[in-house]
Amino acid sequence: MMKTFALLAALLSIAPLSQAACTKPPLGDATLYLRGTINNWAAPDEQAFEYRCDAYYLNLKAQGAHEFKLADEDWTPALTFGGDAKGNPARGAGGNLKRQFSGEHTLRLAIAADGAAALDIGPQTFKPTPPEPLTDRAALTTRFDSRNAGSKSPFGAQPKGQAFTFQIGNDVPGLLRATLVIERRRMTGNQEQLAYEPLARIAMKPAPRGLGTGFSASYRFDEVGVFGYWFEIETVQGRYALQNNKDAVYWTREKGAMGPGTVERLPSNLNRVRRYRQTIYAPDFKVPDWAKDVVYYYVFPERFRNGDTANDPRPGGGRPQDRYQDRDVERHATWNEKPFKPNTGDGSDALFNNDFFGGDLQGLTTKLDYIKGLGANALYLTPVFRAPSNHKYDAADYKQIDPAFGTNADFERLCTEAAKRGIRVIPDTSLNHVGADSPYFNRFNNFPAGGAFDGGRINPASPYASWFKFKPEEKEADKQYQGWAGVADLPEIDKSSPSFRAYAYRDNDSVTNYWLDRGAAGWRMDVAPWVPDDFWREWRQAVKARKPDALTVAETWFDASKYFLGDMFDSTMNYIFRNAVLDYAAGQSGQQMAANLELLREAYPPQAFHALMNLLSTHDQPRALHHFGEDRDLALAKQRLRLAVFFQMTYPGAPTIYYGDEVGLGGGDDPYNRAPYPWADQGGRPDEALLADFKRLTQLRHDLPVLRRGTLTAPLHVDDHVVVLARQHGKTWALTATNNSSVAKTVSIRLSFAATALKDVLGGEVIAVTNGAIELTVPPLFGRVLVGP
Repeated sequence: MMKTFALLAALLSIAPLSQAACTKPPLGDATLYLRGTINNWAAPDEQAFEYRCDAYYLNLKAQGAHEFKLADEDWTPALTFGGDAKGNPARGAGGNLKRQFSGEHTLRLAIAADGAAALDIGPQTFKPTPPEPLTDRAALTTRFDSRNAGSKSPFGAQPKGQAFTFQIGNDVPGLLRATLVIERRRMTGNQEQLAYEPLARIAMKPAPRGLGTGFSASYRFDEVGVFGYWFEIETVQGRYALQNNKDAVYWTREKGAMGPGTVERLPSNLNRVRRYRQTIYAPDFKVPDWAKDVVYYYVFPERFRNGDTANDPRPGGGRPQDRYQDRDVERHATWNEKPFKPNTGDGSDALFNNDFFGGDLQGLTTKLDYIKGLGANALYLTPVFRAPSNHKYDAADYKQIDPAFGTNADFERLCTEAAKRGIRVIPDTSLNHVGADSPYFNRFNNFPAGGAFDGGRINPASPYASWFKFKPEEKEADKQYQGWAGVADLPEIDKSSPSFRAYAYRDNDSVTNYWLDRGAAGWRMDVAPWVPDDFWREWRQAVKARKPDALTVAETWFDASKYFLGDMFDSTMNYIFRNAVLDYAAGQSGQQMAANLELLREAYPPQAFHALMNLLSTHDQPRALHHFGEDRDLALAKQRLRLAVFFQMTYPGAPTIYYGDEVGLGGGDDPYNRAPYPWADQGGRPDEALLADFKRLTQLRHDLPVLRRGTLTAPLHVDDHVVVLARQHGKTWALTATNNSSVAKTVSIRLSFAATALKDVLGGEVIAVTNGAIELTVPPLFGRVLVGP
């Protein structure tokens, strides 16, 4: 008997144990995931632990150092294991676990009766339990496709009051009943709280379909919101969920990119169902019309151009810009040095974000002709208001330009000069947190008494006291208030404070109005998911009342559908686009890119979809060239960048050029993604050939309204390498084709419109249409644009 059990244990890849040693899962039916830098802190199925006898097991393939926690999908505190002071897993610990990986591993998490946890990582030995096969033919052949008019009509996001028809079915006998399940999504915060509340269960009407059965139902959405729907089907063998697919969506907790559905056994816990999503927006939701024509130039001002050396931060200077909190700033000796990163041996001090090069608003103003020549017509600036850091998200005065950047008059002059060139200016700020070194908080006593935390002591008499939530019972100063994301330098604001809301947007001279009155064309709002929805609803009303054509842009990284209902934002920083396009241009499958982008086409209202801030590089992520392997093959990386920019300039939304990308500026994680622009007169070496290619592609977009305003249809062709899309604007159609292979690819394309010939607008070639189709050869690592009829 013991020999038999030892054999069984070996097959299960666990140490031989007595039968009594196997225990029930200490976390009940909860599922734990490895969530960290390896997967953007998401909870993908492939990183889900399986409980087996005595512990939780996960096979993981990874390379290099990674930080992570072990947690459920909801980040439930009792089900989250972080790193304690010694780096070991502990329930509720705030730190991250840090481990080095080198290939294929098995992770084993054991939880003792007293709750103590131990994590072992070794060679891969665990054999996961294979899923139970599904053999019910009637269930497996039942079809639904949210993008097919025969399954669902109308397509995509729709205004309130719209009725939909849903149809499912198969061509084999055995499908007995079907129910359309409608739910409302409740989603707050940064995806941590996600749930669906039941709205309706509608018995679908059967109708013969060959040897099988079709089912149909209708539903009218009479409220604004994001809704979920799926189908419960029943055969003679059981009940099943016809639901969304398993496609991963970048940065987004919910799985499934919509389109063709999948069938699985009906789970006992309906939270496991993957819902299709349906966005229902306000009928009066309007986005400024000019947003469709925007090409952004995205600038980190401290690193773009030094136009006035007199305002440069300098150690020992005695001015506000010369001090960082309670010590001197660091000053770079030359413009083209690498940014400092503490603890790397570069000679810098131990503080982050306190090194300066001298970029300012005067520098931006002097380079407006350059920005216009590049083809940009909107200037997005990371914060320029007074703050001690180089990034300025630690606001010290929302109504003053930082003295290192210039004056309020310099901002007005920038907006005026930009407007003369057809360029709009959109500033950025955070209404979620301020700086500890600010008159609002005043932790370092650098301002007159009156801050809410003067000199590290709670000041109830401060006019800003209601802006923050304090814990006076705590003894340590850092624990007496909440720093955003645990960062003590960024005291988090209580956004429910009437005093703060008045200052932020309700007062006639509020922060929001103050800069709109001085030339801002809109606002980009930092960390939008950490601010309550009702705050943004009021804020939007204030913005539009002051300047009806102002554009509002949220910083969200995941599926932002809930912000596009007509009551919060017009646009978002489109990180889903960024990751999808970068991975495709780096050689990953076109099908993966298309799935993510098609989700956005289906989920977002068209007016928001055409205004999305379509990024490739940002100040929060490694630059595109780094993603493409600049350190391995710079020439190849630049060609992949050209491909990504080609796709960016021919896709709906607002192409966004992060300063320096256009001349080959690279760099990995912060701070290296914030390097100075390599101006030639400062010793830099800008890639003029790459710059010319950027200009050619922005000009292409400006020359063809169909590329800016054209409606996007379903892809005409998608494979691992080639993606062919169709756009329509009036009577004009455009086909855009891209190829991420290192060799040319030829594909046959059946057109979705009538034409006898199409013209290649880059090469001039005329391609004949034969029987409604064309043969199209797409060059390696680039693309083509064909226009007709």
